Amino acid sequence: MSNAPRQRMHGPMGGRGRVPMGVEKAKDFKGTAKKLLKYMRKDVVIMIIAFILAIGGVIATITLPDILGNATDTLVVGVMQKSVYNKIVPSLRFDEETLKAFESVGNATIGDVKNLISSEWTDPSKQEIVDAISEENKELILSLPEGLNNVLLKKLAEASRNAATLGEYMDIINNTAMLDSIPESYREAVREISMTQAPKTDTDKIANIMLKLIILVLASGIMSYAQGFLLSGVSQKISYRFRKDLNEKIDKLPLKYYDNTTNGEVMSLITNDIDTISTSLNQSLSQMLTSVTTVIGVLIMMLRISPLMTLISIVSVPLLLIAAGLIIKRSQKYFKRQQQYLGHVNGQIEEMFSGHNVVKLFNGEEKSVEEFNKYNDELYKSAWSSQFFSGLMQPSAKAVGNLGYVAVCILGGYLVVNGNLGVGNIQSFVQYVRQFNQPITQLASVANTFQSTIAAAERVFGFLEQEEEKESGSLTLEEVKGDVTFENVKFGYSPEKIIIKDFTSKVKRGQRIAIVGPTGAGKTTLVKLLMRFYDINDGKITVDGIDIKEFSRSGLREHIGMVLQDTWLYNGTIMENIRYGRLDATDEEVIEAAKTACADHFINTLPEGYNFVINADAGNISQGQKQLLTIARAILADSEIMILDEATSLVDTRTEMLIQQAMNTLTKGRTSFVIAHRLSTIRDADNILVLKDGDIVEQGTHTQLLEKDGFYAELYNAQFLGMSIDDVEEGKKQRNLAKGI
Repeated sequence: MSNAPRQRMHGPMGGRGRVPMGVEKAKDFKGTAKKLLKYMRKDVVIMIIAFILAIGGVIATITLPDILGNATDTLVVGVMQKSVYNKIVPSLRFDEETLKAFESVGNATIGDVKNLISSEWTDPSKQEIVDAISEENKELILSLPEGLNNVLLKKLAEASRNAATLGEYMDIINNTAMLDSIPESYREAVREISMTQAPKTDTDKIANIMLKLIILVLASGIMSYAQGFLLSGVSQKISYRFRKDLNEKIDKLPLKYYDNTTNGEVMSLITNDIDTISTSLNQSLSQMLTSVTTVIGVLIMMLRISPLMTLISIVSVPLLLIAAGLIIKRSQKYFKRQQQYLGHVNGQIEEMFSGHNVVKLFNGEEKSVEEFNKYNDELYKSAWSSQFFSGLMQPSAKAVGNLGYVAVCILGGYLVVNGNLGVGNIQSFVQYVRQFNQPITQLASVANTFQSTIAAAERVFGFLEQEEEKESGSLTLEEVKGDVTFENVKFGYSPEKIIIKDFTSKVKRGQRIAIVGPTGAGKTTLVKLLMRFYDINDGKITVDGIDIKEFSRSGLREHIGMVLQDTWLYNGTIMENIRYGRLDATDEEVIEAAKTACADHFINTLPEGYNFVINADAGNISQGQKQLLTIARAILADSEIMILDEATSLVDTRTEMLIQQAMNTLTKGRTSFVIAHRLSTIRDADNILVLKDGDIVEQGTHTQLLEKDGFYAELYNAQFLGMSIDDVEEGKKQRNLAKGI
C-alpha cells in the first residue's frame, strides 16, 4: 500500500458538507450536462410527459386571474347597469297624452317645456302643450338632466315609442354625450340596458365562470401532482442506477486508485453527490421549467391586458435581480465559513467521543470543552450572518415587488377612470404582477442549485470514467495444487520508487513459508502481488506452473484465503459473519469451522451463541475473538493457498496460543504464507524468507538461520530484549554509521 498521507476529512462520515449558497461550479458544465442528459435517456419519455404536465399546470394557473377578472367585470357591469337604469330610465318614461302633446309641437325643445312649466318663459301658442302634460310628467321633465335640454320634443316622443334599449334611445334623440362619462369598457353594456325591464346581474355567467375556475384549479392540482409523482419516480430510478453503477465500479477499480483517494471522497459520491442530483431532478428541474413557463405566459397575459402597465411592472425586475445578487454575494462567504466550522465541530466531537477514555485519563475535559467552544462560537457567528443575509432575500423581493404593485394600482386606476381598462383587468393584472416576480427569484435560486448539481454529476461521472482493472486472462480452475513460484519479480507502486527489486523463490505444495523483515521491506506487497491486487513490473509469478496473469482475478482469488491483522466483520450474527467465507455453507459446516478455529467455546459463552449480533464496529467482542472468527471464516472457505498477515500482532499471549493453534490447523496440508513480526510464531515454518529493501537477504528454517547468526538471528534475539524488528534495523544503521560504513 502507498504510504502517501491522506487528507483528514471533516465531519463524522468523512464526507463533504453541502454549502447552501457557496456554490461549487463544474469545470466542464456543457460536457457534464450532455453526459447527464444521455444518462437519463432511458426515462426521457416519462420526463417529457412530466414536463408537459408541468407546463399544462402552469397554463391552467396562469389563466385563472384572467377568468376571475371576467367574473369581476360581469359583477361590475351588473351593478353599473342597475345604477344607470335607476338614475336615467324612469325619467324618460311618459304617458300617451304627453307623447301626443310632444308630437304636436314643431321644434320645441325640452328646455322650452321646462321654462313654460316653471313660468320663466311664456308663449301662448305653446301653452296648450303645458296644459296637456300631467303634473306627474311635469315633475319628470323638470328632473331630466340638463344635457337633454336641446333635444326636440318630437324626437323624445319618437325615442320613447321606438327605442328598445338605452343606446337606441340616445341615438334617436342624437344625444350620446350623456354616456361619455361611463368607462369605455362598460359603455356598450350600458347602451344595452332595456327601456322596459330593469337589468339583472348575469348570475348564470358568473356561475359558469366559477365552474371553469374550479375545473382549472382541480386540473392544475392534478397535473402538478402527476408531474411531481413522475419526476420523483424518475429521480429515484436515476439515483438507484447511479448507486448501482458506482457500487459495481468500486469492485472494478484497481487498488492503486484507493491509495490516492480517501474513503470519505467515495462515500461523498454515493451520498451527498447523488442526493444533490436526485433532489435537483425532482425539484429544481421541474421548478426551472415551470418558472420559465410562468414568466413567459404571465408576460404574454400582461401585454394582452396593457403594454403600458407591463412596461412599468418590468422596470422592477432589474431591481429585484440586483438585490438578489448583492444578497447572494454577501452571504456566500458566510455560508462557506459556516460549513467550514461545522466540519471542525463535527470532527472535534468525533475525536473527543471516540477517544473519550483517553480524554478522561489525562484530564483533558477542560481543554476539549475550550476547543469545542472556540469552534462553536465561530460556527454561531457565521451561521447567524449567513441566515440573516439569506433571510433578507424574501423581504427584499417583497419590497421591490410592492413598488411595482403601487405603480400598477395608480396607473391602473387612472386607466379605469379614463375607460381604457375594466376593474377585472386591473384585478387580473395585479395578480399577474405577483406571479411574475416570484418565478424570477426562484430562477435565481434554481440556477445556483443547478450549478451544484452539474458539479456533483461531474464528480460522479469522473469516478465512473476511471480506468478499470484490466483482465489479462480468463482461466478458471476447479482446483489447484498450491505450487507457487516467484521468478525475478520487480515491482514498485510508482515507476520512480521500486520496492521489490529482484525477488525469486519457489514454494512447493503444502509448505509453510514465513516472511519477515522490517517495515517497508515488501512483505505485504508480495502477497498483494500474488493476489493480483497489483500487477508486477517485470518477472513472473506462477501457480502450479501457470502464470497468474492467465487467470481471471476472481478465478485466482477463489483459491486463496486471507487472514489480516485488521479484521473485518460486519453488523450481523456470528453465524452470518463466518458463513461469509462460503455463502452456501450449512449451519453444521459453520459450527465445525468455528470448532476447528478454537472459536466455538467463546461463541457459546455469548448471549444467543452463534446468533449473537456483532455491532457495526465489532466493538462488543475482543480483538482476539475477532481474529478467531476471521480464521474460522478462512477455514470454511477451504482455499488451497492461505495468507496470514500479522494475525497475532494485537492479542495477548494466551489468545495468541489459541490463534496459533487455529492457524496450524488452517495451514495444515495447504500452501501458506505467514507474515509476522513476532518471530516466535514462525519457528515451525518450512522456510523463512528474510526480506530487506525488497530483496531476500536470508532464507532457511528457523534453526538454520539462527546457526548463520545473521540478520534473522539479530531480529530473533532482540525480541527477547523487548526490541522490535524496526528497532534492530535502526540500531544496525547507527552502528554502521559509527564504523564509517
